Amino acid sequence: MQELNCDVKQKNINNKEEIISFKCDLHENLQQAMNKFVEEHPNWDQYRILQAAIAGFLMQKGFQNRDLTRLYIGKMFSMDFDN
Repeated sequence: MQELNCDVKQKNINNKEEIISFKCDLHENLQQAMNKFVEEHPNWDQYRILQAAIAGFLMQKGFQNRDLTRLYIGKMFSMDFDN
């Protein structure tokens, strides 16, 4: 199994929200599909797709957390729960 090449950087935005930035190599087919989707759906971007995908995966695997659920629903349906 090939090891992922990820570089993780942590940034503090404010006391409520912490953002972790990482750089990962994507399979070419996945990158092309994501680019095509973003072109056809301008209200989505690569960050929103990845956040929704990771949150959805964790929820499907049984990880239950209110903040994770809010993030997933917010990204999937363009809802801002902070306001």
